[in-house]
Amino acid sequence: MHVVMFGDQHVESLGGAQVSMRLQRRFLEKAGHTVTVVAPAMHGPRARAGARLLSEPATRSADPSYLDLPSIPITLDREYSMTWPGRRTDRWLDAALRRLIRETGRPAVDVVHVQADFWGAFIGHRFAARHGFPVVHTMHNRVDVGIEATAPLPKLVLRVLNAWQRRALGVVAEAKPVGRDGWAYLGRFAGRSEAVTAPSSHFAKRLEAHGAVPQGRRGILPHLDAGPGAAAQVDVIWNGIDDDVLDEVLASMGSTRSTGSAGSAGSTGSAGAPAERAPGPPRFVWLGRMSPEKRLLPFLEALAASGVEAEVEVIGGGGQQRAARRLVEKLRPRATVDFAGRMPYAQTLRRIAAADAVVQTSIGFETQGMTIFEAASLGTPAVVSDPDLAAELGAGFWAVGDGVTADPSVAALADALREAASDISAGTARRPDPSVRERFRQSSRTAAMVEVYERITA
Repeated sequence: MHVVMFGDQHVESLGGAQVSMRLQRRFLEKAGHTVTVVAPAMHGPRARAGARLLSEPATRSADPSYLDLPSIPITLDREYSMTWPGRRTDRWLDAALRRLIRETGRPAVDVVHVQADFWGAFIGHRFAARHGFPVVHTMHNRVDVGIEATAPLPKLVLRVLNAWQRRALGVVAEAKPVGRDGWAYLGRFAGRSEAVTAPSSHFAKRLEAHGAVPQGRRGILPHLDAGPGAAAQVDVIWNGIDDDVLDEVLASMGSTRSTGSAGSAGSTGSAGAPAERAPGPPRFVWLGRMSPEKRLLPFLEALAASGVEAEVEVIGGGGQQRAARRLVEKLRPRATVDFAGRMPYAQTLRRIAAADAVVQTSIGFETQGMTIFEAASLGTPAVVSDPDLAAELGAGFWAVGDGVTADPSVAALADALREAASDISAGTARRPDPSVRERFRQSSRTAAMVEVYERITA
C-alpha cells in the first residue's frame, strides 16, 4: 500500500507531530508499505543535508520518501516554514509526485493520510479531492486551545482561520449559522474524510460530541460491522513509542523493571515486588516545552509550597526558561531543581526510567499526553494534573485534586507532590499498568492504523 502523508511542517523539524510521523513512516515501511511525506521544505540549520533546492526535481532529495514543497520560513530561526495552498501548489505537487513515482518505481497512491491542522491539511485535502483518494485525518491538536494559549485575539484568529479554510477547501455554502470556532474548523476536515483518528479516547469523544466525525465522499462507516444507521465514530489510535528505542533503554537500565499489578488509580498494586530504587530523596522529572499552557511556573510554585525534600530535573526549553530559573531563586524550595535543558530522545527516556515519578501539569491542552505513557512503558508512575489523561492512563498515578474535575490550584498540586513523595519514600509508590508497555509500542499502533487504511480502501 502506498500512503501519502501531509504535514504542516517538515518531519525532520522539531515537534511532537513530526516525531510521530517519522515513527509511523518507519514502521509502515518495516511492514512492507510505501510512504511519501509531503510537507514544506526546511530552510534553517536543521535543513536536511542534500535536500533539493526549490527549483530542482522532486526526486533529487536525499530521501525519496520526502517530497518537499516550495515554502517560506515563518520563524526567526527558520526552523518552521509554510506553503501557501492554492492552484500553483496543486500543480507543483501533482507534477512532482508523478515524477517521483515514475523515476523511483513507487506504486500508485492508495490512501491520503492528513496529519496537519493548517496549510498542510488544506493541501492534503485538495490533493485527495482532485484525485478521488480516500482520506484518513489524524487530529493531533485542540486547535481552539492551542490558539487561545499562543495567539492574541484568539476569537478573531479563529474567524480568519475558518474563512481561510472555507476558501481553500472550496466550501461554497454552509448551513447557518456558519461555524467559526475550533470545532467547526476540525469538523470541515472530518466531513471530507473517510476515517478520523485521535490519539486518545477523551479527545475522540469530544470530536464526536461536536460532530467532527468522518463523512467522506464514499460515505464509508468507520466500522464495517456497524449496523444500518450507526453513527460515524472516531478511531482511537495512540501515538506510540519506538519499539527499538524502548527495548534499548530497558536493556541499558538492566531492566526487566517490573510494573507489577495495575491495581486501581489510587492503589499501589499488589502482585510482584516493587522495583529496587536507588537510595536518596524522591526524584521527580518535569519535561516539555516551557510555555504557559504547560504550566511549569505553577509546578515550581507548588514544589516550593509542598515543602518536600526531593531532587527535581526539568528537561526541555522554551520562552519561560528564564522566568522559571528566577522563580526558583526567589522561592528557594527545599527540593533541588536542576534545569537540564533539551536532551536526545533516548537520553530523555533514560532520565524518565531513572526517576521515581514524572510530573504532568498541563490541563485541557494535551490530546494524549505522551510523557506519562512513555513513563508508564518504563515502569515510572506520574503525578497527573489533567483528569482526562489520568483516565486514559488508567493506573499508576497520583491525581491532582479529586481526580474527576481539573484543579489548577497550586495548593492541589502541592498536596499531590507531598503524597507522591511520601509514598515513594515509604516504598509504596503507585505502579503503572504493565499492559501499557505493549499497547504503546509503535508496532502495535501501526498495525491498528493499517486496519483503518484497509477498511477505507476495501
